[in-house]
Amino acid sequence: MKGRKRQLLVYTLGFPVACRVEPANMLDRKAAGYLVGGLPLLWPRIKTVFADAGYESKKLTEFIKEQTGWDLKIVKRSEPEFVIVGLNWIVERIFAWLGRERRLSKDYEAMLQTSETLIDITACKIMMRRLTR
Repeated sequence: MKGRKRQLLVYTLGFPVACRVEPANMLDRKAAGYLVGGLPLLWPRIKTVFADAGYESKKLTEFIKEQTGWDLKIVKRSEPEFVIVGLNWIVERIFAWLGRERRLSKDYEAMLQTSETLIDITACKIMMRRLTR
């Protein structure tokens, strides 16, 4: 399958906590399980994770609770047009910031690891710019 999906776990201030790039045919629920692996050691204060309806799964909710101790809350859209619902706009905003970077605007990379590294580098650049204001 052509294409990639970017999975991001973002702190409420807009700073990325973790990212994963997966093939486009991988389900969001499966990729989320890979994304949160090992994170509780780095982020022990996280209590709740918000996600959109694509991550709704009893199996994923139980997996995240068991592995990390975090609660997974699903934010569903009630209207078909774009309306800010919950905290999902924070993730949409970071995707927009990442999309401004030339190498991330399209899928130029041959390897998934290269895409993840570029996301990390761009996220560091964004954080440094925001912190030095």
